[in-house]
Amino acid sequence: MEEQLRKHGPPLNHRHNPLGDFVDAVTVQERTCDLPRNNRTMSGRVGDLSPKQAEVLQEFRERVQDIFPLLPSQSDHYLLRWLRARSFNIEKAENMLRKHVEFRKHMKADTIIDEWQPPEVIEKYVSGGMCGFDKEGNPIWYDVIGPLDPKGLLMSVTKQEFLRTKVRDTEKMRKVCEEQSAKLGTHIESITLIYDCEGLGMKHLWKPAIEAYGDILSMFEENYPENLKRVFLIKAPKLFPIAFNLVKPFLCEDTRRKIVVLGGNWKDVLRKHIDEDQLPVAYGGSLTDPDGDPTCRSKIKYGGVVPRSYYVQDSINVQYDQTVSISRCSSFQVESEVFSANSMLRWQFASESADIGFGVFLKTKGSDSQKVADLTEILPSERYNAHFVPEDGSITCAEPGVYVLRFDNTYSVLQSKKVSFSVEVLTPEGDPQPRSRTPE
Repeated sequence: MEEQLRKHGPPLNHRHNPLGDFVDAVTVQERTCDLPRNNRTMSGRVGDLSPKQAEVLQEFRERVQDIFPLLPSQSDHYLLRWLRARSFNIEKAENMLRKHVEFRKHMKADTIIDEWQPPEVIEKYVSGGMCGFDKEGNPIWYDVIGPLDPKGLLMSVTKQEFLRTKVRDTEKMRKVCEEQSAKLGTHIESITLIYDCEGLGMKHLWKPAIEAYGDILSMFEENYPENLKRVFLIKAPKLFPIAFNLVKPFLCEDTRRKIVVLGGNWKDVLRKHIDEDQLPVAYGGSLTDPDGDPTCRSKIKYGGVVPRSYYVQDSINVQYDQTVSISRCSSFQVESEVFSANSMLRWQFASESADIGFGVFLKTKGSDSQKVADLTEILPSERYNAHFVPEDGSITCAEPGVYVLRFDNTYSVLQSKKVSFSVEVLTPEGDPQPRSRTPE
């Protein structure tokens, strides 16, 4: 691990990276090209095929000739992407490619750049963009996570519009790769991704947002294999391991191997792979907008909070784990035992017909009392209009223990309340703990 990371700068340890040992869980890009040909597996790329791989490629080409007119390319380079994605299993690669043809028809991918325009709210408030090329000529895409307002965006557009926007962006990048190939006289088929995690927070871990992001990642994996050259992940906060483990199931092993988590020396590492005149000043280079803007906002969008005037719905449909009826003048408590300090406790709930009180407490060690007076208040109890807009939230648990989530209807002398909720504990590594329990 350390030897591989050294090629991107000093080893990633606590001095360079606040995530410490977590980097051991994120594998980095394999560099088979550094090994003598007789000591490594062939890469499966043009000019680097084993006799068996070359034979599979020829058979694959013959088997999919009927869909050639529907593909954006019929080159060996293009066909090999699908074979590599399925480890040269010709049946699986063929099935994958034929499904992609149907996907292209459904998304109208061939004409999406010219004939479809993303909604205004996406154009204004989805961050990221293409800016510059790396030293090998691959285009660079920036994803800037901090300013993104996932809830505001999901309240304002459909998931399908998100997917279509990502398809449109990917098709644009494919055309840029084709232009670069013609310009440089060498084949360019993948991009370098810089993933800026500064500002990553609890709002980005909202469950519907993670689900939407998972759908986007799955779409990429299934329809644009081998599209990534490498991913440089920079400015990762301590929350990053949890966030990464939530989306990791949507990434194939090959994609995971291309992720490089950089520490405090990230600007130096980027400059090793990207010439300074292709790298914005804000990211360690010398590139600016014509007006001198060091963040290159003419190419990279930085998002922001979505104004409510764009909202087209008040809530997102959520599948809750449990629904209970809370009698008038009573309360209902859910216990979640947290085994590790710095775990994240998160919840979502909605009520019917009227508001509901909600607070989070910590049980005193050695005490089995359920009385509020005997519990340590963590999140003060408040009344929430969860019948209008579902509530969601999270806390970082400073210490292990049994945390009590209390739904309070004691103030209502006439009306019982129906509440639907989900509660989840994520360890500092991002692994889910066993389900919450209600006290007997």
